[in-house]
Amino acid sequence: MKLTLAVVGRLKEPYLVAAEDEYRKRLRPYCTLTVHEARDEAALLAAVPASAHLYAFDERGETLTSASFADRILGHEQQHGGGAPVVFAIGGPDGHGDALRSRARSLIAFGRLTIAHRLVRILVLEQLYRGFKILRGEPYHRD
Repeated sequence: MKLTLAVVGRLKEPYLVAAEDEYRKRLRPYCTLTVHEARDEAALLAAVPASAHLYAFDERGETLTSASFADRILGHEQQHGGGAPVVFAIGGPDGHGDALRSRARSLIAFGRLTIAHRLVRILVLEQLYRGFKILRGEPYHRD
């Protein structure tokens, strides 16, 4: 599966860069991952192909368990995605605008807490890794 993590902004903190590198390495057996960094929301949206299945991480989104994220998002895309590009979007400090939210197939939240967008980037990568492990029945996730 080919996935794109489309994000507003760049990681600057060495510890976050190291965490991203670790999860990108862990994801290699499961998917081809591209990280696209955009300067702002308009550039991010312009980079998303019209045919893409877009999922946006947004505080207004639905909260999912890791198992339901694996099944409803990753599993569905593997079985029914038809080869369409799959894009997970993370906004900047102010989140996503209406244009991107309306374009997304689904809005996903990590709860109602405010979390820095740089940390959300790492959390999304971890959930992708966890989701693939769940789908393959491999040990990592604990219910």
